[in-house]
This record gives sequence, C-alpha cells and structure tokens, in this order.
Amino acid sequence: MKKAVIAMLAVCSFAGVAFAADVMEFKASMGTVTFNHKKHQESLKECKICHEKGPGKIEGFGKDFAHKTCKGCHAEKKQGPVGCKDCHKK
Repeated sequence: MKKAVIAMLAVCSFAGVAFAADVMEFKASMGTVTFNHKKHQESLKECKICHEKGPGKIEGFGKDFAHKTCKGCHAEKKQGPVGCKDCHKK
C-alpha cells in the first residue's frame, strides 16, 4: 500500500511537466511576452529554479517576479533577453 501511494505521488508530480504548455504568452501593458517553457525545461533541467513550490502556476508571478527572477537569471547566465523590447513584442 505504501509503495502504491508513493508511486501515485510520483506520477502526479511528473504529470505537470508532461502536460505543460510548450510556449506561453502573457499580455503586458508594453506588449505580449512569449515564453518558451519547453526550451527552459530542457536547458535548466530543474523545475524548482522557477517553481519553488512544485509543478504548476508560479505563486506571485507577475511583472515584479519576472523582472527580478527571469531577467536576473538571463543576466547572470549571460543568455536570454534582458532589454524591454527583447521580451515585450508589440
């Protein structure tokens, strides 16, 4: 019984990764931001970098989170967009 519960938890945890959208769009006042989730999954290989509380929507996600976390990561790794017009497409 214990093994069955553990197996179900593992399946549920990984289901979020399997069914996550490949590309997501966010409407922002400065223009639409397109985010390639699949590309980030493949390059980072660690969901908890963005999803601190596990798979699913990021709690507190918004302008402040994206500018601090996403832009900060891009600047640190010297990869990805960091300029306003690089992310915000009209």
